[in-house]
Amino acid sequence: MELLHSHIGRLRIIGFLEGVSFLLLMFVAMPLKYYWGYEHATQDIGMAHGVLFIGYVIAVFPVRKDLKWSNKTTLLVLLASIIPLGTFVADHKLFRKDYKSWMAIKI
Repeated sequence: MELLHSHIGRLRIIGFLEGVSFLLLMFVAMPLKYYWGYEHATQDIGMAHGVLFIGYVIAVFPVRKDLKWSNKTTLLVLLASIIPLGTFVADHKLFRKDYKSWMAIKI
């Protein structure tokens, strides 16, 4: 699992999990709560999503330092965490490219 050996790799993993948890919250937990009355669905998934969101925000800053991101890039990456599907777009447009360049420098 070579992704775990770099800050950008860990950010990619956390970003993916945060994005999945957001989708689960919106399209599974919310309908369970409001249509079928399962009150704990949003609490359980919401807690997991909250922890992953905080982890994502924390994980951005070591990557910013490693890759010398500008304030604008850092702000866009942070905004990606509050926009639906934003972490997936950030991974596709930015993280994947930066991960490949980081691996080329490392080797």
